[in-house]
Amino acid sequence: MQRSGNAAESIEAAADSLAAVLDPARGDHALRVSPTQLRVLTWLRSHPQTNVNGLAESLGVGPSSASRLCDRLEALGLLRRVADPRDRREVQVQVTSEADQLLTQISQNRQRALEEVLARMPEVARQELARSLIAFQTAADALSRAAIERAGDEERRSA
Repeated sequence: MQRSGNAAESIEAAADSLAAVLDPARGDHALRVSPTQLRVLTWLRSHPQTNVNGLAESLGVGPSSASRLCDRLEALGLLRRVADPRDRREVQVQVTSEADQLLTQISQNRQRALEEVLARMPEVARQELARSLIAFQTAADALSRAAIERAGDEERRSA
């Protein structure tokens, strides 16, 4: 049985390899956005009714930093600000169809790169890897939910 420290080292090394395979800069197109901007676009695509304050909170940055990031993405034509239909005083930030196409292309490139690596692995190893990554994601999500709950508890106690 592998000690936890050794397992963490092995996983870190594998994660570095995975990050290299998934690096969107490896695609056929020259990326004109930073990794942070890609992360923001990906998050906004899955949270379409977000305002700048919600984005700032999700990133763990101040609203002014999130607003500047949105300004840059808007200038690139990858983000638009629209009035919230429920409250016209609020402004939502949404990805454009151009951003959606960019994210789709990056995802397709990443999947092709992953398929190349996976094709070199035995079937049993591929299945084991998939099961292990699902278990890892479940554990990481549980930790994240617990941290959010603790932060909410602390906020309620201090109020």
